[in-house]
Amino acid sequence: MKNNLIEQLIDAQLAFLDQEFSQAETIKIEFTEFYHWFRKQNLKDIWTFEQINHLIQKQILATPSSSSLIEQISEHIRFALIHPSNDNTLIEDIIPVTTIDKIAQYITSKSGHRQALIKRVVNNAAFSTMLTQLIHHSIQDYIDNSVMNKKVPGVGRFMKMGKSVLESVTDTNLDDTVKHYLKKNIIKISQLSEQVINQQFDDNKLYHFQANLWHKIKKVPVGTLRQYVEVTDLPKTVEMGHEIWEHIRQTDYLKQQVHDGVFAWYVRNEQRPFDLILRDINIDESLVQNQLQVLLEPVLQNMISSEHLKSRARIYLEKFYYSDTTLKILNVEKGA
Repeated sequence: MKNNLIEQLIDAQLAFLDQEFSQAETIKIEFTEFYHWFRKQNLKDIWTFEQINHLIQKQILATPSSSSLIEQISEHIRFALIHPSNDNTLIEDIIPVTTIDKIAQYITSKSGHRQALIKRVVNNAAFSTMLTQLIHHSIQDYIDNSVMNKKVPGVGRFMKMGKSVLESVTDTNLDDTVKHYLKKNIIKISQLSEQVINQQFDDNKLYHFQANLWHKIKKVPVGTLRQYVEVTDLPKTVEMGHEIWEHIRQTDYLKQQVHDGVFAWYVRNEQRPFDLILRDINIDESLVQNQLQVLLEPVLQNMISSEHLKSRARIYLEKFYYSDTTLKILNVEKGA
């Protein structure tokens, strides 16, 4: 049963809250005060590692991406590729030459890594097969279509005759002979290839190669990238990327990586106040007062003007005023 005195108190309190929070200054003050309180709290006093890890595991790894999100990703990539500014923006406008130079110096300084990579490539069976086929094809092409064959009368017939004589004497096909030789000596050829590649990609030559490449592409418009990306195929390519993510997010490997990564981050930060943690992602008091507060203020004002805040506050005020403790203070009998 409603009590007239209590209802008047509730209405008066709701009117007071409505009046106070409809003022922008009040929202600003309360938002700042909350931030001042929150920034002093240590991470471990607010959230545990288990809570953070569970949230990430559930929302990122255990929850599939929506079809709407995939469509938006595809559309944003397409929009970025076809944006008209790409045709008027040069590569050097968005990539600083100093960074390119640092990258070039870094790559050229990794001689040991580069040589190890070259060694692994040239000693790979696929590389040996490719090299064998390339050399064999070059020899065969030279015999059949060399410039001398075409320009000097009789040479072509002479080379073919020599090939026939060689095959009759050795009782083998020349192609098979060349293949056998290459197969037998491919290790030596690969070692020679390794030496040649290392000579061509020593520190100095590699640095100048990258510098020359930069000078060739720096004046190229960003829009040139459209030549290498099929814009109409983006829904398919993005979907393929999504399929890879859908598989890997469910693997024990990624789950363990995320678990251990979050744990390592938590251990490093559990004793730090949120003030320092927020600064790591460039959130400070200036941002809170000048930008976040400005973004949230219209939300709160709309919530107040729509009576949402008042209706929610009434529920708790009624619980408070009609509680046994408050009724006793007001000297009002229960149910009166």
